[in-house]
Amino acid sequence: MNKAREAKFFIGQVVRHRIYPFRGVIFDVDPEFANTEEWWQSIPEDVRPSKDQPFYHLFAENEETEYVAYVSEQNLVIDDSGRPVRNTQIEELFDRDDDGGYRLKPGTRH
Repeated sequence: MNKAREAKFFIGQVVRHRIYPFRGVIFDVDPEFANTEEWWQSIPEDVRPSKDQPFYHLFAENEETEYVAYVSEQNLVIDDSGRPVRNTQIEELFDRDDDGGYRLKPGTRH
C-alpha cells in the first residue's frame, strides 16, 4: 500500500499551472487522486499525472474565464506575482492579506 505524500502547497496559496496558462487559489487538498476514472483518462497520456500524489482544488482563472480546477501537485508551481486572482468565488472563503496571499475568513470551516 502506498503512503500518501504530504502536500507541498497549502490552502490559500496562489499557484499556477506549470504547462497551461492558468493560476488560482487553493481551497482544498486531496492527499491523492479523488476524481473519476473518466476524468483521469481524459487527460492525454503523455501528460497524465500519477494518482499517488496530492491533488488540489483551485478557484482558477485564465485570460478568458474563471472556473474551478483540479490539478496534480506535479503540475503546480508557486505564483509569486502578488497579483490578485479574480475568481469571484474566492471572496466566499478568503480574505486577502497584505502580502498578496489569501487567508480563510474567520469562522470558515474547511
